[in-house]
Amino acid sequence: MIKATNIEKFYGELQVLKGVDLHIKKGEVVSIVGASGAGKTTLLQILGTLDVPTNKTNGKLVINGIEVTNLSDKDLAKFRNEHIGFIFQFHQLLPEFTALENVCIPAFIKKTPPKVAEARAKELLDFLGLSHRYNHKPNELSGGEQQRVAVARALVNSPSIIFADEPSGNLDSESADNLHKLFFELRDKFGQTFVIVTHNEQLADLADRKLVMVDGLITSQDKALANI
Repeated sequence: MIKATNIEKFYGELQVLKGVDLHIKKGEVVSIVGASGAGKTTLLQILGTLDVPTNKTNGKLVINGIEVTNLSDKDLAKFRNEHIGFIFQFHQLLPEFTALENVCIPAFIKKTPPKVAEARAKELLDFLGLSHRYNHKPNELSGGEQQRVAVARALVNSPSIIFADEPSGNLDSESADNLHKLFFELRDKFGQTFVIVTHNEQLADLADRKLVMVDGLITSQDKALANI
């Protein structure tokens, strides 16, 4: 599903990633933990194609059998829209649009017919317990509801992989627990792979594998790489 080899990232003189190797299989829920500055978010952004490795010539990133480091900007944007979903700590919903409209946006970018996009969005909102919130704008939703709308938006194009960066970091403990359980329900129902950067130890420990990053490298994981 995801195979990263020798991923490096420099920002000027600062080397943030120091040759990361990573293999994640389909349907796996993987958490990435580590101290602030360890390189977790940078790695997540590169895996999610929002950023690129500094060493594109000898670093490699293969997702769904496609070497994405070789794609043009246009093809990469199309690949990202069709194969990848993102969930961030802050929901990033557009305030002028309703919950239903926010969920539909990635589908509209994909040029999905409006009726098909809306039907899919309603299916997801229903599954997430938000059937009564279709026409509410973000400021009319609770924090937990806003994040569930963001989850529905991430899922609307049926991506293979969901990348989440501190997805429960802005939620109260009850909403966070509900969101954590939701990830596993979604994996079981829709078969997505989840890669989650988190400081929440409970969520990290629930994952199929927990990867620990220290100073730009993955230093440990709870299953041997050879067994993946």
